[in-house]
Amino acid sequence: MKGTLAIAVIIAATCALGYQWWHGRQANSQVADNSTRWFVDAETHKPFRQKIAIGMAVPVKSPFTSRATGYPAELCYWTKDGKPKRDPTPVLLNSSIGIDEPTFCPDCGRLVVGHNPSPTPGMKPPPTQAEYEQRHQDAER
Repeated sequence: MKGTLAIAVIIAATCALGYQWWHGRQANSQVADNSTRWFVDAETHKPFRQKIAIGMAVPVKSPFTSRATGYPAELCYWTKDGKPKRDPTPVLLNSSIGIDEPTFCPDCGRLVVGHNPSPTPGMKPPPTQAEYEQRHQDAER
């Protein structure tokens, strides 16, 4: 009986340690994800991931040009037909590179703004470039 109890305690302890190890790895990967951000190369317009560090200057060195041409990206979560999508498109805002014009996603053609919100249930998609221009023409009349 004592042998069976000892085996049960060892199995339970092994399971508990295994769970703690697994849970710790999950937490560490979430921290790593939070310290890595999307950037877009201003010359090639290609997105890349960059780990954020204290004191880091923007623009960051791009893996595509090997120069400081990487700017923080806003993420667009929409499709051309106005449906939410799971994998966002990293977008370089015109304002990040000194252009005083609205930014439209190169993938879906919809307006992208600073701190671009992700879709929520019932949320209308941002306007397409044509819809945006039409609204602004109507407002000027």
